[in-house]
Amino acid sequence: MNSKSEAFMTIGAAKGWAEVGQNHPHESAILHVLGEATYTDDIPEAQGTLHAALGTSPKAHARIISMNLDPVRAMPGVVDVLTYKDIPGTNDCGPIIHDDPILAEEKVEYVGQPMFVVIAKTHDQARHAARKAEIQWEELPAILTPEAARDAQSFVVPPMRLERGNAAEAFKKSKNFLKGTLHVGGQEQFYLEGQISYALPKEGNGMHVYCSTQHPTEMQHVVAHALHYPSHAVQVECRRMGGGFGGKESQSALWAACAAVAAAKLRKPVKLRADRDDDMMVTGKRHCFYYEYEIGYDDNGLITAAKVEMVSRAGFSADLSAPVATRAVCHFDNTYYLSDVDIRAMAGKTNTQSNTAFRGFGGPQGAICIEYIVDEIARNLGMDQLDVRKVNFYGRNDEEGRNVTQYGQKVKDNVIHELVAQLEADSNYRERRKAVDAFNATSPVLKKGLAITPVKFGIAFNVTHFNQAGALVHIYTDGSVLVNHGGTEMGQGINTKVCQVVAHELGIPLAKVRASATDTSKVANTSATAASTGADLNGKAAQDAAATLNKRLREFAAKTYNVPPEDIVFAAGIVYAGEVTTTFADLVAAAYLARVQLWSDGFYATPGLSWDRASMTGNPFGYYAYGASVSEVIVDTLTGEWKLLDVNALYDAGNSLNPAIDVGQVEGAFIQGMGWLTTEELWWNKSGKLMTHAPSTYKIPAVSDCPDNFNIRLFKNRNPFDSIHRSKAVGEPPLLLPFSVFLAIRNAVSSVGDHKVNPPLRAPATSEAILDAVEAVKAKVSA
Repeated sequence: MNSKSEAFMTIGAAKGWAEVGQNHPHESAILHVLGEATYTDDIPEAQGTLHAALGTSPKAHARIISMNLDPVRAMPGVVDVLTYKDIPGTNDCGPIIHDDPILAEEKVEYVGQPMFVVIAKTHDQARHAARKAEIQWEELPAILTPEAARDAQSFVVPPMRLERGNAAEAFKKSKNFLKGTLHVGGQEQFYLEGQISYALPKEGNGMHVYCSTQHPTEMQHVVAHALHYPSHAVQVECRRMGGGFGGKESQSALWAACAAVAAAKLRKPVKLRADRDDDMMVTGKRHCFYYEYEIGYDDNGLITAAKVEMVSRAGFSADLSAPVATRAVCHFDNTYYLSDVDIRAMAGKTNTQSNTAFRGFGGPQGAICIEYIVDEIARNLGMDQLDVRKVNFYGRNDEEGRNVTQYGQKVKDNVIHELVAQLEADSNYRERRKAVDAFNATSPVLKKGLAITPVKFGIAFNVTHFNQAGALVHIYTDGSVLVNHGGTEMGQGINTKVCQVVAHELGIPLAKVRASATDTSKVANTSATAASTGADLNGKAAQDAAATLNKRLREFAAKTYNVPPEDIVFAAGIVYAGEVTTTFADLVAAAYLARVQLWSDGFYATPGLSWDRASMTGNPFGYYAYGASVSEVIVDTLTGEWKLLDVNALYDAGNSLNPAIDVGQVEGAFIQGMGWLTTEELWWNKSGKLMTHAPSTYKIPAVSDCPDNFNIRLFKNRNPFDSIHRSKAVGEPPLLLPFSVFLAIRNAVSSVGDHKVNPPLRAPATSEAILDAVEAVKAKVSA
């Protein structure tokens, strides 16, 4: 080890070596392709495993007069049937407010609400038996829409209001006015892997729960409370999810609790796996929103006053509706400075599924409204939409007065001017606008539409104390490294990025680092993998742990080779110590013999965050991510059919940790957001039953819906905030990019009336919605 060996690269090259910023494939990519990646349902079942299914309500709002479960118990293979009376601890799985029972007690509040759990020898036996209950009801009035909830003053949390300036006075001084309404629908997460939990009782009243969840710590708390166990008796583990998108942040709790309660009572392993129909009927979705807005503006399109009331369909319980509404309020501005605003938000209590987190978490619902409004202002003034957007942009970073948000946070990192200018030039926006207008002038039925929309998205949890993370890094004596952190892998590549960070910090190839399953017995008290903070928080925590190990090994090498610690370089698995080179593995082996500690914990808490819930002011975000997109569509005005022809998008990922993964995330977010705004329609019938509860009735985008030209690029930028390697989040912000698709469709419809009428286009812009908007434009033109 002490002998002089030939260096693999020069010292200069070694100092420039990096594992971050490289296009590494997803760490489980090969396993995904080969079908060898282990998901919760793939875990080999322990001997005696039983299977559970939920008995759900067929009524939207009713009191349970009687419930005869004997026919259920009499079904073949049934071992037991549990109700809320069998829960030894707390019958609640609400993440914030305790208003969400695991199993219904005296009444039900939506079609699909779980009332009992059937445990049988097989999955199919449990599902068939769950349908045999005999129940007598007293039906109660049901509230199904946000508007009805507002009119009835039915809310899950008190209404919110944020004011800046004096909107009433600003309206009096405004030269032009508009007012209107907008409906934006919700969205099913439609993760490929449904909700599932597998609970195995352990010795001494312990419980091990394998759960497909974005928040293992919350699952630990819910299970512990339901069983009346201390938290240390409950271990929750998640190696990976087949998608989450927010749907497994809080709502995996019901499935974990039911499986654990059954396992604890029967002292047998119990698996609860949701069928797709049951999953969609039971679980909450993205909140739909209804807006009423009034806007004042001048002849240049500058917004001088804004008033908006937004009402969401929260569902029957609070879940995460309050923070979703808060984020919607904080993102109403998007990229625009609003001097005088009055923003009100209400979370309507309805007799529908309790809506929950979904990628963007209220941010898209807040920003879509202002984009719809700006589009309307441009049409009213006969201006190009891009010019109106530019007039309203936040000022540049050195421009005082127009760089403070409505909630009081200064925008210090604004790159929207440069980013949009680059996209405008690269996409030939102005020339394409002329070409679209020329096409429409000679095409009476098929109409093209073009739109460009920007994005500004705040990164951090609304609740300050969630912005923390922990990690463990172990170096083994052969030089291989294992990292465990509190984030969960749902396909987004968090484990790949965290492993890259650790590899970079230790100066070893990525292949030498492995991430283990997220586990509450390893890193405790973790936050959810949500709010686009997964790589930011857990990457920083892992970096902290790896930096400690780097320092220990550096000091050991300095002492061993009599070289100053600052002159030692770790790169590509080689240690450069003056005239001596050795392998990282050999250095580690020697360090072990010298009793150097080869594992460390790490921790990170995002600095500078604050939020006053009462005044709705503070600094809730560490930084902002920016982006913009240009979309071109063609619409058949006789059928409402449309096609996305072309997309150019530019996204600010800062110093990307992994450009290949980040571009993939932007592409996926774009298509998912496009689905929300165009094809994914949730529809409840008059009885409150969700009728779009399967792939046969709920239309997610397919490969054929992707444009032939799908040009996604990353904007060259360095995060001024001290994020992990100055990168930026890519989970949620890109979902706002397809606003341009929705507004391009509106632009095409607008051409039917020579852009003299603002089409009342609702989202999702299904063929029916498009035809309704076309007919409304024609009617107004001919009036």
